[in-house]
Amino acid sequence: MPIRPPVFRFAPSPTGYLHLGHALSALLNFEEAKRAGGRFLLRIEDIDPTRCKPEFEQSIYEDLEWLGLEWETPVRRQSQHFDEYAAALGKLEAEGLLYASYETRADLARLITGRDPDGGPRYSREEGLSSEETKARELRGEPYALRLNMQEALSRIAAPLYWKDDEKVEAEPARWGDVVLGRKETPASYHLAVVLDDALQGVTDIVRGKDLYEATAVHRVLQELLGLPVPDYKHHRLLLDEHGKKLSKREKSTTLRDLRASGWTVANLRKAIGL
Repeated sequence: MPIRPPVFRFAPSPTGYLHLGHALSALLNFEEAKRAGGRFLLRIEDIDPTRCKPEFEQSIYEDLEWLGLEWETPVRRQSQHFDEYAAALGKLEAEGLLYASYETRADLARLITGRDPDGGPRYSREEGLSSEETKARELRGEPYALRLNMQEALSRIAAPLYWKDDEKVEAEPARWGDVVLGRKETPASYHLAVVLDDALQGVTDIVRGKDLYEATAVHRVLQELLGLPVPDYKHHRLLLDEHGKKLSKREKSTTLRDLRASGWTVANLRKAIGL
């Protein structure tokens, strides 16, 4: 049986313009794929219709072309695959692993004391709203989140979970509590969509920032529950601003679009990001 080439991907969300951190991740994936004789895919993670904009998606293509990247077409866009995410949610629900929670952000701040690895509220059913209040909100048709019952999920998985990074890493998914996998108004969360997309696209090697290192534990649980293959992972260094904060769209970090307009060359950029 012929050995299939490795498959790498870069998967930005069109919720803003790309910055230097995105350039580092895209270039590392592209160059590792080239070095390994593999394939390089671009995926547009546009599952959030309220924040994703066509002008941001168009800018992604322009920025990556400027960097000299080439990718296979057609590009997978998450917004065209809602049925696949719904099918996965249906499978987990049929197995008794999902439940609806009706807490607002204010409720979570008031009720939840523990923190997940990202610093957000580590939700468990016992700490949430009472069954009476949950039922009342359900009857009023209020928004809800579909959460994975993590304790029940882990009871279905016999062996400890690991992933391959620079070394073998034991996953600790319980630290995340009952993570959100979908919402009333959104067909899937990042966690669910990303593991399905990677499996359906045959991605074998995931090169992404250290900020997603801990989330890999959640992804390993979902891979086991859904019977998906496990890629190799490599989490690269993050680029920080002058205040020591991670570059991000939220912090309005300088964009590749702005750097191009100011006369930067790709050589300038590569030097700036240490390549």
